[in-house]
Amino acid sequence: MSTVLTLTTYFAERQRSGDRFLADAVLDLIERRRVGSSVMLRGIASFGPTQVIRSDRSLSLSEDPPVTITAVDTADRITALADEVATLIGRGVITLQRGFAAPAGLGGDGAVRVSLQLARRHRIAGVPGYVVVCEMMHRHGFAGADANLGVDGTVGDERRRARFFSRNAEVPLSIVGIGTGTQAAAVIDELAALLPDASWTAEPVVVCKAGGRTVTDPVLDGPFHALTVHTSESSRHDGRPIHRALIQRLKESDHASGATALRGIWGFRGPERPHGDRLGQLVRHVPVTTVIVGTAASIAATYPIVDELTAEEGLVTVGALAGMLERHSGQAHGSLDLGDDPYP
Repeated sequence: MSTVLTLTTYFAERQRSGDRFLADAVLDLIERRRVGSSVMLRGIASFGPTQVIRSDRSLSLSEDPPVTITAVDTADRITALADEVATLIGRGVITLQRGFAAPAGLGGDGAVRVSLQLARRHRIAGVPGYVVVCEMMHRHGFAGADANLGVDGTVGDERRRARFFSRNAEVPLSIVGIGTGTQAAAVIDELAALLPDASWTAEPVVVCKAGGRTVTDPVLDGPFHALTVHTSESSRHDGRPIHRALIQRLKESDHASGATALRGIWGFRGPERPHGDRLGQLVRHVPVTTVIVGTAASIAATYPIVDELTAEEGLVTVGALAGMLERHSGQAHGSLDLGDDPYP
């Protein structure tokens, strides 16, 4: 198997690095280093080490929404990139996650998170590419999938930034699915002829809950982990959207250092058909993904809150992080030093 690393940064969009916006500085660095692929996503709610909640219900969202930037490439390129990104970020979180280039190494009943990037307006037989991919994942029995629209990113050494008064056809979007290794291999094989240039990445995860039902307890081997909660904009707990209740409850706790919620444009959970917004809807039904990163101890303490709020619906996974660095108020916590490679 060929090892790949995924670097993900979490910060506020209007945060600056010197005289520039931090997002531009990070993406310029990614482009300059000719990293294989990257995408920047705007979040809809978050809080971080400073305990400030950012939300699309705030009047200041247009000024300073939460963002994530994800970059994927070989371990050598990403570790060098991570060291440079760490010098740019004054307040935020950087994570590293190990995976492998799929389909090599896929198979079996263990759960994996598979992902790829497509151009925003990429079409397959006249149908949006993300619709085709999600439909195929659903047909092969995936537990869930999300398509998230990027606002900036790179493909190879070329920057693809969304602009006003443009179709933005080549701006990347991210597709992520949760399924077994066997299901993932089948999807990639079936899509090979339709997406011959697609670069798939896979990382092992543990499915803790599906459809509100407990599958297994979180497995927290290693120092850092990402706990991911897949719901819908319409998912409710006591009448409140699950992702908003989760952000608020985690902020009020004394053990969670941060979380970010991302709104997708298409996807599904369990047996429901893949879907997005439709005309005439009063409530949005698009997928929402809430990512919580932290130490094994903080994730263990956080999980009971997640378990409570997803008692009736939601797909919950946990995956090990190879490294995590949190910066704020001139302090740094965690480490981006990698341990042994499980995919030599």
